[in-house]
Amino acid sequence: MQRVQSRPVQEQLPGEVLDLAASEGLGELRASFLPKRAGMWAVIGMVFFSLLGLLAFVLPGLFFIWRLLQTPNFNSKQAAKRIHCFDHGLIVSDRDRPVAFRWDSVSVLQQITRRYANGVYVGTSYLYTLFKPDGSTIQLTGFYADPEVWGAAIQHEITRAQLPRALDLVGRGDTVRFGDVAVNAHGMATAKRGSLPWSAVERVEVKNGVVFVGKSGKLLAWSNTPVHKVPNFFVFLAVVDQLRG
Repeated sequence: MQRVQSRPVQEQLPGEVLDLAASEGLGELRASFLPKRAGMWAVIGMVFFSLLGLLAFVLPGLFFIWRLLQTPNFNSKQAAKRIHCFDHGLIVSDRDRPVAFRWDSVSVLQQITRRYANGVYVGTSYLYTLFKPDGSTIQLTGFYADPEVWGAAIQHEITRAQLPRALDLVGRGDTVRFGDVAVNAHGMATAKRGSLPWSAVERVEVKNGVVFVGKSGKLLAWSNTPVHKVPNFFVFLAVVDQLRG
């Protein structure tokens, strides 16, 4: 696994996490990611609005108190949640029992949104939805610290583990599906647009969270699919890049 850079976590892994990692053959632990704690000024702000709300209107004050108590700073159950990245997969501990996902079988949908208020950048939201082969899912968000690190690590490891298999399937004449987009040795296809041979694909580019596929001789995009609707997005890009070449 690519060595991920994260804040070091000096703690003993729970026995149930170690047992699950062993049973799934996940290998060595590489990094653990903890919940992101609210900063001092954020806590002070919530305390202020809680008191103000209680003095003016009871319900708003209770709402801010509830929000404050849901932060990892004051909620031990929230603070105990973890993402553990191993050589061959990851374990998410945010439920009654930890859940394991292997890099060679998991699918992921990625949604990264830059937020603006009155034209001013105010932050980025992260949402990664992981799918197991049995259909069970879990969502990871910016609730965990360093989402730009663990998110990139997830995509990197899935691509490393699954790209060779995808290329092998295509090389043997099979079709590989990435959500609504199907890819094979002859070209790509969608349910709405039909098929497009590789010789007619002029460009494939990503802009503003959308994958644009351009057809030779056409000004408008042949298809435009949001990135968050393409499972294993970077595997898709790598397969398309190699087949176009």
